[in-house]
Amino acid sequence: MTQMIARFKVADFAKFRTEFDADNPRRSHNSLNLLQLWRESDTDAWALFEVTDAARANTYISVMKAIFGPKAGVQSSEFHFVETA
Repeated sequence: MTQMIARFKVADFAKFRTEFDADNPRRSHNSLNLLQLWRESDTDAWALFEVTDAARANTYISVMKAIFGPKAGVQSSEFHFVETA
């Protein structure tokens, strides 16, 4: 099973969360199913996704950075694809 761990450095967690929730249909359409969202602090969030099509999800990351990121106040982000060992 492929999963993706994402880390988001944000300006305001509340704004990020609102935009993150609104983006769910686009993520789902692009092979990303949210399993868990964690808040580390007011400026750091982590998400764990189940990935059904890694190529499609990887392509969507570019869109996420360009469109979702600025709307949600994302200052930086990291995405790591991992597989169950």
